Amino acid sequence: MKEMIKTENLVHDFISPVEEGQPEQKKRAVDHVDISIEPGEFVAILGHNGSGKSTLAKHLNALLVPTEGSVWVDGKDTKAEESLLQIRQLAGMVFQNPDNQIIATVVEEDVGFGPENIGVPTEKIWERVEESLAAVGMTKHRHKSPNRLSGGQKQRVAIAGVLAMRPRCIILDEPTAMLDPSGRKEVLKTIDKLNREEGITILLITHYMEEAIRANRILVMDAGKVVMDGTPKEVFSQVDRLKELRLDVPQATELAYECKKEGLPLPDGILTTEELAEELAKIIG
Repeated sequence: MKEMIKTENLVHDFISPVEEGQPEQKKRAVDHVDISIEPGEFVAILGHNGSGKSTLAKHLNALLVPTEGSVWVDGKDTKAEESLLQIRQLAGMVFQNPDNQIIATVVEEDVGFGPENIGVPTEKIWERVEESLAAVGMTKHRHKSPNRLSGGQKQRVAIAGVLAMRPRCIILDEPTAMLDPSGRKEVLKTIDKLNREEGITILLITHYMEEAIRANRILVMDAGKVVMDGTPKEVFSQVDRLKELRLDVPQATELAYECKKEGLPLPDGILTTEELAEELAKIIG
C-alpha cells in the first residue's frame, strides 16, 4: 500500500535576516526526519515549543518545501510545482485560529469557497457543502454569520471548508489551543468521526496529552528530530523520558506513575482514569 505521507532525510533551515556583508544565520527547524504514515492512520505529534512540529506539518501539504531531502503526499513530490494544487487538495490544513481560515460572511459560502476556487461545477459545490457541514454537525448553522458562532463551532466550519476539498488527509496544527473545554470536545469528536467513519488520515499536533491518547500512533519531536514513535501506551509508558523532553503525560498516567513509585504493582502505560480505577480494583481485590 502506498504511504499517505512519506518524508526522507527531511531538513528545513530558516534563514535569519542579517546586516549587509554579514554571513547568513541559519536555524535548523527540522533535522533529517524520516517518517511514513499509512492511509487511515491517526497520528498525534507532540513536542515542546520550538521542537519543529509545526514546521514539519507545513511540509506535509507543501506550505514549505525542504531545504534538503524529500516529502511525498500520496506519492507526489512536494517540490514538483505542477503537483502543488493536487497535494493541497489531498492534504488539507487546519490551523490554531479558525478566524484566519474563515473568509466569507455566511457559513455555507465559506465552506464552498475552496471548491469554487478550483473550478468545481456549481451544483457539485453545493453537494460538497451539504456533505461537509453534515460531517461536522454544522448544517443547522449554514445560513449564519461565522461571527455569531462559538470558537468550537468556528473550528468545525474551518474543518468543513477543508473537507469540501475532498482531502484524503487532514493536518491539524493545535486546532483546540484557543478553545474552551466544550469547544475542544466538539472538535475532537469531529476529528474522531472523520478518521473512524470516513477513513481520513489525521495528523494532530497538540499540547494536550489527553488528546494524544485518542491517536493510534504518537510521534514526539525534540530539536527538529523525531525522538519517539509508538502507540500511546508505548510512548506514555516512558514517563521519565517524556519529562526529560519537557512534556507532560495524561493525568491518569502521572498518578499511576507516582503510585508505582510508592510500591503499588501497577502496569506501565495506563492512559485513562477508567484504566487506573480498574487496575487499582484488582489490587484491592
